[in-house]
Amino acid sequence: MPGKVSHSYAFRGSEKPLIGMTIGDFFDEIAQTYPDNDAIVSIHQGKRYTYRELQKALNRAAKGFIALGLKKGDRLAIWATNLAEWIITQFATAKAGIIMVNINPAYRTHELEYALRQSEAQALLLMDRFKTSDYVQMLYEVCPEARTAEPGKIQSERLPFLRTAVMIRGEKQPGMYSWDEVMEMGDEVPDETLEERRESLDFDDPINIQYTSGTTGFPKGVVLTHHNVLNNGYFIGECMKFTEKDRLCIPVPFYHCFGMVLSNLACMTHGSAMVLPAEYFDPVSVMSAIEKERCTAVHGVPTMFVAELEHPDFSKYDFSSLRTGIMAGSPCPIEFMKKVSTLMNMKEVVITYGQTEASPAITMSSTDDSIEQRVSTIGRPMPHAEMKIVDPKTGKMVQRGDTGEICARGYMIMRCYYNNPVATDQCIDKEGWLHTGDLGTLDNQDYCKITGRLKDMVIRGGENIYPREIEEFLYTHPAVSDVQVIGVPDKKYGEEIMAWIKLKKGATASADDIKAFCKGKIAHFKVPRYIKFVDDFPMTVSGKIQKFKMREQSITELGLEEAARMKTA
Repeated sequence: MPGKVSHSYAFRGSEKPLIGMTIGDFFDEIAQTYPDNDAIVSIHQGKRYTYRELQKALNRAAKGFIALGLKKGDRLAIWATNLAEWIITQFATAKAGIIMVNINPAYRTHELEYALRQSEAQALLLMDRFKTSDYVQMLYEVCPEARTAEPGKIQSERLPFLRTAVMIRGEKQPGMYSWDEVMEMGDEVPDETLEERRESLDFDDPINIQYTSGTTGFPKGVVLTHHNVLNNGYFIGECMKFTEKDRLCIPVPFYHCFGMVLSNLACMTHGSAMVLPAEYFDPVSVMSAIEKERCTAVHGVPTMFVAELEHPDFSKYDFSSLRTGIMAGSPCPIEFMKKVSTLMNMKEVVITYGQTEASPAITMSSTDDSIEQRVSTIGRPMPHAEMKIVDPKTGKMVQRGDTGEICARGYMIMRCYYNNPVATDQCIDKEGWLHTGDLGTLDNQDYCKITGRLKDMVIRGGENIYPREIEEFLYTHPAVSDVQVIGVPDKKYGEEIMAWIKLKKGATASADDIKAFCKGKIAHFKVPRYIKFVDDFPMTVSGKIQKFKMREQSITELGLEEAARMKTA
């Protein structure tokens, strides 16, 4: 094709068309086709559902949500780890036309309040506790009115939209329904009511809000439609050659696109089994689940695969059933990619690149690609997706092989940021291109490589963290005058958070004081591992902070040169 090689533009077609259906309708087709196939195997809960049983459960839940008074387009937030009920909620809200709001289980009070307020959530599903997180007490702290309210009748000054809280796990609490009560309420709703709701839905309706950190310091709610995530999940499965015989071990979190789309929807759209080894990542649980359930695939961020490969009991487990899986979320160390391919029998392991704003997958390597292509690139555009590399200053396409900003366009691009048109316009241009903020190159075969990031973003163990959010929180510390947050290299997590802090005149504070201030208020992965107290920051003549100099200096001072040299794909 003329011009193909000279310009950094790629479009990947497909013999298979996009799916023009809602998630609920497509699920019903799958349940009819593969009724007796395992759908969910939640090992840590001791629960199993076939697709027929899952269909029954999610129909009850969908009707239960309707019984709660939730209408089409209303927001239901879910704040929980990887439970079978999370998946049921995912598909039940889709059936009922309710927008599910994913809340990170690591969120604390400050972030919870923001997400519930910003999404205008009418209902919240939450679990009892996990590790140091007492979700019930945190909700009561943010919404004290819930403690004394009748279930379904919360009236909160700080959360004016919230009416209903439901315990998805644990004992029923004051002011809340239990999960079983909601399911029983669903039994009282006629099937015809759910059918009427189903008929009112369109595949372009919004169905999900996921929060991603923003450069403004506040998380932004990415609004995704049935069409966005259903098709992205389907083609993820296609690129992995998924069939109804595949069984995917899922240690990645559901609240994130990696779990919700690349895992759950990739499985559902192919009649494959979703295997839940534990409610949160644990290498032994993952390895045990692979062996016990004869999983054919496993997903993970690089740190997860490292934890499995380096576990002292690794050799005791049987990985012979494995075939494929996705390594994504942060740059993948090349040597580990090769080890995963051989030692874990994942000869068809692939890499996926994307962001929540793109549902999330933009590019993906294929099981047919050579190991070299799979370890040195992030693959080609997803089927039915466009991609171009542009000069960040001019917006013009660069030549093949030249570095520029990665832009994507297609069915997978989000509807908008919820209640944030300014941020939406900054991210998606008038031609519909999503500007990723990532730098990369495109070769003559349409394979892409990541070379860096325009955005001031840190990727720690698969979590995208924007320093501005942490900076704005640390500004609230009474002793802090100014603060700059950067990422520094880390062997385990890829990057770690470091804060350079200027104290107010006459004020004192230690690193432990700062960390204690963060605890319980922001997610653990956002708490700076390294803290450096300074009198000033490296700046340009014009007064612009030079974070690259801060990073260089920190690498030397902390002795992180070896971690900085790690080769990644």
